Amino acid sequence: MDIEMTEHEAYQYAPLSLAFLGDAVYEQLVRTKILLAADMPSHKLHKLAVSRVCAEYQSECMLLLIDKDILTERELSVYRRGRNTKVNAPKHSTIAEYRNATGLECLFGYLYLTAQQERIDVLFSLCWEHGEDEFNEKIKE
Repeated sequence: MDIEMTEHEAYQYAPLSLAFLGDAVYEQLVRTKILLAADMPSHKLHKLAVSRVCAEYQSECMLLLIDKDILTERELSVYRRGRNTKVNAPKHSTIAEYRNATGLECLFGYLYLTAQQERIDVLFSLCWEHGEDEFNEKIKE
């Protein structure tokens, strides 16, 4: 499906709508990366994926991207809109982690709608590198 909106059009979507889409974009990248890295039964693939799509890990990734100072002002604005949106209390993470994760998902949804695949790849690569040693140990188990 070819979708290419202007930045203005994509920015008009509600933050949680962008996060809804961004969650799928991010998870597809994680699942693809795991499948290509590890030939193992699907239940083990799923367990590895869950460790990378949880709010705690996504929050760490978002904070890493902010610390690296590589996000544009528009990207930071999209992230903040997602982070500052009122959400229900999470079950397995802190509210701060959940909000940061929502902001990351919002950013990935926005970048997807504006057809910025190269940017998605750059940001995802930085996220993936975070904790890559731990991941490599898990696939050896």
